[in-house]
Amino acid sequence: MEVPFIDLKQRYEEEKDELLECVERTLENGSLVLTPELGELEQQVCDFTGAQHCIGLNSGTDGLLMSLWAAGITRGDEVIHPPISFIATTGAIHHVGATPVYCDVGEDSLIDASKIAEKITPNTKAIMPVHWAGMMCDMEAIQDVADKYGLLILEDSAQAMGSYYKGLHGGLFGQSGCISCHPLKVWNAVGDGGLLLTNDEEVANKVRLYRNHGTESRDNVVIYGINSRLDVLHAEILKFRLTKINDVIARRRKNANLYRELITTDSVILPVERTDEGYVDSYVMFIAKVDRRDELKDFLESFGIQAMIYYGTALHLHKAAQQYGYKKGDFPVAERICDSVLALPHHQHLEEDQIRFVAEKINEFYG
Repeated sequence: MEVPFIDLKQRYEEEKDELLECVERTLENGSLVLTPELGELEQQVCDFTGAQHCIGLNSGTDGLLMSLWAAGITRGDEVIHPPISFIATTGAIHHVGATPVYCDVGEDSLIDASKIAEKITPNTKAIMPVHWAGMMCDMEAIQDVADKYGLLILEDSAQAMGSYYKGLHGGLFGQSGCISCHPLKVWNAVGDGGLLLTNDEEVANKVRLYRNHGTESRDNVVIYGINSRLDVLHAEILKFRLTKINDVIARRRKNANLYRELITTDSVILPVERTDEGYVDSYVMFIAKVDRRDELKDFLESFGIQAMIYYGTALHLHKAAQQYGYKKGDFPVAERICDSVLALPHHQHLEEDQIRFVAEKINEFYG
């Protein structure tokens, strides 16, 4: 039995008629860049998330860069964030000239709010929590630290579309938050795409300028910006898929709960379904912590089961991060977690017998 980690081809077959209508409508209208269709998507995202402003961008990474830029983060400033994330989190901080300062995570792979204060220096300007795999951080505790020390919160909510904490959508706790529409996300375009969410009108106005070369009009450039405009074709597809997002998350949650029921070995620790404090996870990934991770991955692949190491290297241990002086052992919880993580296939197109097959093989591997 084949069990793919993700099946974009199957999603295309499921949505083929609607997707082709999006393509046809976009090309027939001849509306491709910064036309009203993008504005319609941005408003629909505001309605869905509760944000006052949404700006469509090329990627979630650009959302991080623009969050930092709009906040005035620059050379000499420090931004605290966890060492478990995609490299774009650190990369965005680096590219605006600021210094990434890591804070270790808890057993849930999210930033440990109790350790943030010890990382604060006179140069600290912001905290960048990462809602990893669609799991919301303890934003109340993080907000308390930020308020006490007068720091900004800039959320890396790239994986948090459809995630909530105490009724508030990811990306709305701080000054701004980014959303990624990469194909591996629960709400995805047909390539790279992203959004910035904010309730701050000044931030929104800055980002709208910055994404379009800093132009107020063709002959009036007020700042030097970049090209980060979400294509209208992506916007049309995202508008359609926004109507499907709750169903996608529900199907993924069902698969995750089936894993929790069927995997019986103590050698596998599965993410906990959190219901306290109003947590709602979007299940972008379903990342287990397992013994003998690499052996298990190879064993599963021998039976046609695709699993992904997501990610096996903490951010401070990449070659690119050597300039910041971190070393192995600096963040022991994150490093231990990275040595054991294995993301299991849980996407919405899997059948129950496929989930049962994966669970059976995992239990078999551990005897």
